[in-house]
Amino acid sequence: MSSGCPPQSPAVAKTEVMVDGPCPLLAATFAYWDNILGPRVRHIWAPKQPGPDFNLLLSDGEVTFLANHTLNGEILRSAESGAVDVKFFVLAEKGVLIVSLIFDGELKGDKNTCALSIILPQTELGFYLPLHNVCVERLKHIIRKARICMQKGFNIISVLTSEIIPIIELLSSMKTHSVPEEVDIKDTVLNDDDIGDSCPEDFLTKAVSSHLQTCGCSMVVGSNPEKVNKMVLTLCLFLTPTERKCSRLCQADGSSCRYDSGLFVQGLLKDATGSFVLPYRQVLYAPYPTTHIDVDINTVKQMPPCHEHTYHQRRYQQAELSALWRAPSEELVGPDNNLTLPHDSFTPDLNIFQDVMHKDTLVRSFIDEVFHLKPGLQLRNVYLSHFLLLLHRKALTLLRYIEDETQKGKKPFRSLRSLKTDLDLTIEGDLNIVMALAEKLRAGLHSFVFGKPFYTSVQERDLLMNF
Repeated sequence: MSSGCPPQSPAVAKTEVMVDGPCPLLAATFAYWDNILGPRVRHIWAPKQPGPDFNLLLSDGEVTFLANHTLNGEILRSAESGAVDVKFFVLAEKGVLIVSLIFDGELKGDKNTCALSIILPQTELGFYLPLHNVCVERLKHIIRKARICMQKGFNIISVLTSEIIPIIELLSSMKTHSVPEEVDIKDTVLNDDDIGDSCPEDFLTKAVSSHLQTCGCSMVVGSNPEKVNKMVLTLCLFLTPTERKCSRLCQADGSSCRYDSGLFVQGLLKDATGSFVLPYRQVLYAPYPTTHIDVDINTVKQMPPCHEHTYHQRRYQQAELSALWRAPSEELVGPDNNLTLPHDSFTPDLNIFQDVMHKDTLVRSFIDEVFHLKPGLQLRNVYLSHFLLLLHRKALTLLRYIEDETQKGKKPFRSLRSLKTDLDLTIEGDLNIVMALAEKLRAGLHSFVFGKPFYTSVQERDLLMNF
């Protein structure tokens, strides 16, 4: 980094975040545009890691210079109220990349243009890009809460810190425990000679089926790290290479073993008492529903489908922001405290994981047939590739079918029974798997098919089967 940088803004507070291993993040900053002094840095978050790499981090002056760069040219910004602009800067001359979220907020009674930024070395571009959406979505929601705190005069830094520190820890853990882009089938359950007591066939079938029904998002919980990671790698076989980069193995020592919203597959270790507490808020804020797999007791549970998950997520988010707006003091403001406040007749259902209700034939047939092939050869790998290609083609066919029936969305979809018959998806589990894959290809498909009003799954089936 260049040392000829201007000095940092006066009275810039700094929070040092201790991380266990190597952290790809150089710093995170919160800056705003002062109408008199121009860009000003309000706060800096910097990882602090032991070892020789500590000296490679940015100095405060360099952080301030880069943070100022993100606000230059934003003085004439025109955007809708509450809008958050995401900007991506690559400064080759400084050797860094900056991801900056630009938004409007009130500071000291005046409306200001603000920027919440994370700064990484340019060499980490390939590592960061698959995780970009994960970080941005989490930062967007914390900005919603921060804007309310700014308007009410609360301490915005403590609110931002509640999300910045977990993101720093997430990037650090992904640097050391992320799933490789290419998974060797020899390291998975699919390479076993047969399915025995270690992984019963019915359990494996249900785990893979539910994993596909929840758009490839699963958490694997257990006490044995080797067993947990073997199941994680098995589920990652059914993901794309980019999605695997957003998946994480469990840490054998159990340190920093927390659930992180937005990852596709993640391994989690139970504590010494054999239990694991899931944070309700983070699970609900995941972009897709999630499958919960316990390899100790061989249980599989899943969240409701995408349209129900989105409905509950938005209601929870609205209740959380409303409670924050009505908070009488800063003491009641915290990452998970908002729901303790009274709000509009919204009671979250904490029992969001349910048994897998619908069996399928696609995964069951695949599991039965793949173990007829000899282990240790490439035959199982080739067979897996053909199975994934089959699912992808079925998803594309389903999308084209719905486009034709609705004239590309110009009229509502009212022929679910015909779709299931024509595409050979009469088994509910098969339909859920193909719908989930199609959802990732065309976001919002579930809401379009099942209608904008919310119905329970039973009501939806009863309603749509009448057409």
